[in-house]
Amino acid sequence: MLNKNSSIGTKRESSLHRSLKFRYSGDEGEVEASNGVYICDARTEKGEFIEVQTGSFGPLKEKARHLCKKGKLRIIHPIIIQKHIELYDTKGALIHRRKSPRKGNIWDLFKALLYAPELPLLKNLSIELALIEVTEKRIDDGKGSWRRRGVSIADRHLEAWHKSIILKKTGDYYQFIPFKIRERFTVKDLGKKAGVNTVLARKTLYVLEKMGLAERVEKRGNSYVYEKRLFLGNTVL
Repeated sequence: MLNKNSSIGTKRESSLHRSLKFRYSGDEGEVEASNGVYICDARTEKGEFIEVQTGSFGPLKEKARHLCKKGKLRIIHPIIIQKHIELYDTKGALIHRRKSPRKGNIWDLFKALLYAPELPLLKNLSIELALIEVTEKRIDDGKGSWRRRGVSIADRHLEAWHKSIILKKTGDYYQFIPFKIRERFTVKDLGKKAGVNTVLARKTLYVLEKMGLAERVEKRGNSYVYEKRLFLGNTVL
């Protein structure tokens, strides 16, 4: 069911974004749903607001705070675990199709939360990680990034759906701290246990510290030492 504002903000959206908002709105929900102040990607039949956010959550901070005061908000964050790249010439002919070596994982969430680390503390907010495969359509038109040698990204399509991980409570984020309560560890220790690089481990700890789940307790040589904290159930109203 489309509402009267269904065309607002859709001109530049990808096919992937459009597919996800229709998937989560459900048959009886609506897309581009207005609550009077903001327009969100979708609203379910039960009234839950849906926002599909592929990048940083930073721009969502004020919008999320407002929507959470009106009802439940679920942020859908796609994790691309496999990307297929199709390269076309300017006439639309397929040059080749290949798999990207870059594979996303659930720890990528903390790249998105870096500029909104306290967002998960909002009452009525949940984050759903959608583990998917996508096809990225590229055009060799000389107008794209120099990193891609001028190749432009034209669109992204949902190729396959694998599963989702829903984070409803702040305590759900303990799964990202594979240590015991009060056990001490460094950024390097976390990276080793999680199987991620040091940069991502550092971003993860920054967010978890802001959420009150980890605490910096000392410095060991050039490394800060953290402890897993007991969560007391505080939320941001």
